[in-house]
Amino acid sequence: METPHPLDVEGADPFEIARIAADQLADATGVDHHDIALTLGSGWAKAADLIGETVATVPATEIHGFSAPALTGHVGTLRSILLPNGKRALVIGARTHFYEGHGVRRVVHSVRTAAAAGATTMILTNGAGGIKEHWTPGTPVLISDHINLTAASPLEGATFIDLTDLYSRRLRGIAHEVQPGLDEGVYVQFRGPHYETPAEVQFAKTIGGHIVGMSTALEAIAARQAGMEVLGFSLITNLAAGISPEPLSHAEVLQAGRDAEPVISELLARVVAAI
Repeated sequence: METPHPLDVEGADPFEIARIAADQLADATGVDHHDIALTLGSGWAKAADLIGETVATVPATEIHGFSAPALTGHVGTLRSILLPNGKRALVIGARTHFYEGHGVRRVVHSVRTAAAAGATTMILTNGAGGIKEHWTPGTPVLISDHINLTAASPLEGATFIDLTDLYSRRLRGIAHEVQPGLDEGVYVQFRGPHYETPAEVQFAKTIGGHIVGMSTALEAIAARQAGMEVLGFSLITNLAAGISPEPLSHAEVLQAGRDAEPVISELLARVVAAI
């Protein structure tokens, strides 16, 4: 009989599981405190090589509560990096997506572990579809806000968290100083894993969305609950359905990420250095 995942056990405390994971991470990396955490989505992975000196790399499945990534493009490791300014960064290459069907607790476990490890800044990145027609594949866009269309939340019970400045205006200001001219947009998280229909994209546009994807929003809410300051970046890998004249494909998304990776990774590294 298969052992149940610790976050799926009845009565499990997801915050206690995150604390256990943080303790294991400290033992595995030799680093007892991290200051900043980054979840590197499609196209952003090379930033981990540019932000500082890697102290330790740990397979995520060796840490309590983590699952192996189901998506090509996610490396499945947790990486501790010493930044030039002496701070410590935790790079999360093991993202659990909501569409995998494991529940919200497992989606946000990496964020809660980072918070338990001491991180006060959470940088969330993704590859996503763009609604603005002038966004070409490879364009990095700051997330200014989000619309959560998953019909789910990482908050449980009577837990009320203010999301007014969820995607920190201060951190976005730093990013603009690093690269003036960065565009911003509202990210819309759908459940996935199917791509959105043209009608759904038009719906997202009508309600104020500019970017469509399948991650990030639930993680951002969990980060805010944990008291973290959040910065979000989307790599526009394709124009969204009905905006683009071409059918969508995962291969196109991966290729756009590979093509843009050197430029956006260098941008992200400069932003991390400025925080």
